[in-house]
Amino acid sequence: MKLPKSVLRELAVAAGDEARLAKRDTRHTDVDWPKAGKGRAAKEVAEEDLAAFKEELQRVQQQLYANGTRALLLIFQALDAAGKDGTIQHVMSGVNPQGCSVSSFKRPSDTELRHDFLWRCTQALPERGRIAIFNRSYYEDVLVTRVHPELLADGGIDKHSGLWRERYEDINAFERHLDRNGTRVVKFFLHVSKAEQRRRFLDRLDDPAKHWKFSTADLAERAHFEEYQDAYEKALTATSTKHAPWYVIPADDKPTMRALVAGVIVDAIDRLDLDAPRPAASAEELEQARAQLLAETD
Repeated sequence: MKLPKSVLRELAVAAGDEARLAKRDTRHTDVDWPKAGKGRAAKEVAEEDLAAFKEELQRVQQQLYANGTRALLLIFQALDAAGKDGTIQHVMSGVNPQGCSVSSFKRPSDTELRHDFLWRCTQALPERGRIAIFNRSYYEDVLVTRVHPELLADGGIDKHSGLWRERYEDINAFERHLDRNGTRVVKFFLHVSKAEQRRRFLDRLDDPAKHWKFSTADLAERAHFEEYQDAYEKALTATSTKHAPWYVIPADDKPTMRALVAGVIVDAIDRLDLDAPRPAASAEELEQARAQLLAETD
């Protein structure tokens, strides 16, 4: 199963265009997808499509792993409660764990702060044949630090007028370098509304089993919701490129969000145009092995 090209174009931030987050729906795509009907709700259709995409993802991931010439880096960024963890869990649940890794990047350690802002993420880049997932990433250094510039002092950085432009340039050069060396970079911004974030926070507070998910810091950061939206608008606009595109995924409806993410990942691997892996043995050697096995007696 493939995600329609019209949906992929709508989700992507075209290189050189503005992200236009304020004009993007946080619940649905403008393109009529998924299509409900015949007594089936949109949620049911989205869940069925997710299952189909996951099956296809298993196939293309196996091809990526066996081919061993390219790698895939998936970056997930979002405001709190947008659903990064759940999306990664649901979408990647069928992938062979031998060929996949997940790294979460929170507040930098003292050691990480003594390096450049890209350093800690380079330690987790994927080997050829593998998929690496970044739950947050080096983009935190043009998002959190833009909303809270006082944090720059922790890394010995002085804020100056050209800092963000320089970091965008560094990110674009870094991702271009990765692409040239065989790592495809695909970036997801899970676009959640302020109203839906509030509802999810309340759900965590109302359910004792979810209390561990809530932090008072989440509420403090919510007070900067609009500032974060502005920081994301600027970052996505400056760093969505042909070789490392951003996809803005409507995140208010979880089934639709997960199906869209899975469809984009399948498309990204398909567009690597991987050759089928060559057998380790010649055709003659394979036939000889078959004959030898068939000749064995119990």
